[in-house]
Amino acid sequence: MTTILFGILLLLLALLGTPLFAIISSIALLAFYFADIDISVVIIELNRLTSQPILLAIPLFTFAGYLLAESNAPRRLINLSRALFGWIPGGVSIVALVSCAVFTAFTGASGVTIIALGGLLYPILIKEKYPEKFTLGMLTSSGNLGMLFPPSLPVIVYGLISEVSIEQLFIAGIIPGLLMVFLLSLYSIWYVKDKQLPTTPFSVKNALTAIRESLWEIPLPFIILFGIYGGYITATEAAAVTAFYVLVVEVLVYRDIDIRKKLPHVMRESMVLVGGILVILGAALGMANYMIDAEIPMKILNAMSVFITSKIWFLITLNLFLLVVGALLDIFSAILVVVPLIIPIAQNFGVDPVHLGIIFLANLGIGYTTPPVGMNLFIASFRFNKPIVKLYIASLPFLVIMLIGLILITYIPDLSLWLVKIFAPTPVLR
Repeated sequence: MTTILFGILLLLLALLGTPLFAIISSIALLAFYFADIDISVVIIELNRLTSQPILLAIPLFTFAGYLLAESNAPRRLINLSRALFGWIPGGVSIVALVSCAVFTAFTGASGVTIIALGGLLYPILIKEKYPEKFTLGMLTSSGNLGMLFPPSLPVIVYGLISEVSIEQLFIAGIIPGLLMVFLLSLYSIWYVKDKQLPTTPFSVKNALTAIRESLWEIPLPFIILFGIYGGYITATEAAAVTAFYVLVVEVLVYRDIDIRKKLPHVMRESMVLVGGILVILGAALGMANYMIDAEIPMKILNAMSVFITSKIWFLITLNLFLLVVGALLDIFSAILVVVPLIIPIAQNFGVDPVHLGIIFLANLGIGYTTPPVGMNLFIASFRFNKPIVKLYIASLPFLVIMLIGLILITYIPDLSLWLVKIFAPTPVLR
């Protein structure tokens, strides 16, 4: 009876807007208390987490992402993409998709992409006579495209919680991420093929000008990929190199960020996000420990075995479940709460842990634009000052395309694992 009362109280607090980390922490502490387990196990687990060097990658990559967001890097990225892809029919839409994917990879937050790039891309697309409905749907949906590309923060957090090699997850997400961008680009080209929209003729001079403007930022992805997979640096060292490189480029080379006025603001805002991630991380680890100690994953597995008897049915169920989770929770909370539950079940059905990570992250990214409560729908509604119902309708075609991509990623494991098999970095967290 006492447990039920506490459950009702926590539910009411959640409905009243109590922060998620407080609810999760309360559930964990109460669960340990009623199970007569010393709650110090939560602190022990947190201490174990903080001893992992890879944890340092979170604030470093976040700081680098915020520096890029607050500089003129988005404008330079759009100009570069337009110079390279603007000649293709529907080329401006491809510019938008590529720009959003690259930007989200570094910021780790699709909402930030909609806010930062949406204001730049929306008037460009409307000026080029792209239909408003198409434009709204594309910008809302493309915010999550970069979540699978390195150095995406959700990939790092997933690796920390699942104890899967972050280096392997980074490389495993490249082909699935490119697939999503490719499918949406194909749809965009098909959609505008009869609309006679203006294109930007390819010009070597314009391309060289755009490359020269972005000359210092173009090497960033290659520094990370070649550094890690060439065996020169670890993921943590790549984060330090990226943060230092971006700081020098944006503050000293381009001088987009004033070292006295703007830099302290960027540092403060980026660390607020990091603090939120770490607080949620600490809270969720306590609950995850309890679920593991109480053998909840095995109990769920036993219950599922009555209805789900094959790997295919498990993956179908997993996708449906994660789409709902992605719509209801932010990606970091979803990773921390759900991953400890599904990993033992997925292993029982023979799902590769790296492939599972890509399925998981792809699902949660799509969940951000899944009606009726996908987070990106509300962010876009606020950013573009449009009714939320209009965003629902505008996003549906893009949602269908991304679901097709998700099906391919889920049932063709080599899309995720092929590059991993070639490079096969040591599966350790370093």
